[in-house]
Amino acid sequence: MEKRIITTDVTEEDFSLEGNLRPQTLDDYIGQEKTKSTLKVYIEAAKQRHDALDHVLFYGPPGLGKTTLSGIIANEMGVHMKVTSGPAIEKPGEMAAILNNLQEGDILFVDEIHRLNRQVEEVLYPAMEDYAIDIMIGKGASARSIRLDLPKFTLVGATTRAGLLSAPLRDRFGVMHHLEFYTHEELKTIIIRSAQVLGVEIDEKGAAEIAKRSRGTPRLANRLLKRVRDFAQVKYDGRITYDVACFALNLLEVDQYGLDKIDRRILQTMIVNFQGGPVGLETLAAAIGEDSGTLEDVYEPYLLQNGFLNRTPRGRMASALAYEHLGYQMPEKN
Repeated sequence: MEKRIITTDVTEEDFSLEGNLRPQTLDDYIGQEKTKSTLKVYIEAAKQRHDALDHVLFYGPPGLGKTTLSGIIANEMGVHMKVTSGPAIEKPGEMAAILNNLQEGDILFVDEIHRLNRQVEEVLYPAMEDYAIDIMIGKGASARSIRLDLPKFTLVGATTRAGLLSAPLRDRFGVMHHLEFYTHEELKTIIIRSAQVLGVEIDEKGAAEIAKRSRGTPRLANRLLKRVRDFAQVKYDGRITYDVACFALNLLEVDQYGLDKIDRRILQTMIVNFQGGPVGLETLAAAIGEDSGTLEDVYEPYLLQNGFLNRTPRGRMASALAYEHLGYQMPEKN
């Protein structure tokens, strides 16, 4: 699979980039207004009661700020945050050790929580409900169970696949928030703020152009800003204007809808080779030289969400918007 600049998955460079750009308080956080306003109330109420916040689940596409919001909750509550991820915890004992090391009121952030295995998940049930864990000591007939009390803590889970969470685990979260894609205006504000942090001069039109091509995702907006900054520094006077943004993003082959060359090749193959479809997934994957699972999980969702592609019982079809965007005449039959 080709490395794509417009992937919303976290990459190596994002670790160093996002660490500096992440807001630290709810007031600094841009977008997700509904989530922000309700979280403010829950945090204020928990602080007034001197109690731990209820367990929180954030779900939604990657790059929208789930990890950032978890850090903000810890900052607002004035507690420490322990970070781990579902695939990293393989044995129930590992989860028990993590829980036992938490302090009163601490946040345990579990990324990709849907990938916890069932045995580890079962350790969480009594921990989330009763703030206790059961540990087995000994083996065979002499084995006995000991219940360890835990400090009151808050589990914050993040997942891109909420449907894969088991019902018993999902039901134990008191607060659940779905994070939405950002508007162009919100992304523009984020880009202007990030440019200030990075010490880059940018004008409104330049920020708006980067925002328009960022697929509604702050992570992608910050990555594109970093790329455009490099072009502005080497090819121009270091200031990002509309012309600089267009020049850099066109060279990076990211068009005004946020599509890259692979997205366009998928649509073009459907239109030219298969008269717009319908075409089966395996056939389309073979035609563009890509794995069918990658095509379905990585490339298709954005094209479907934005109306470039339609799924029908007979196969995939290119939409009228795809024809118009790529400059093809739509056949009469469609």
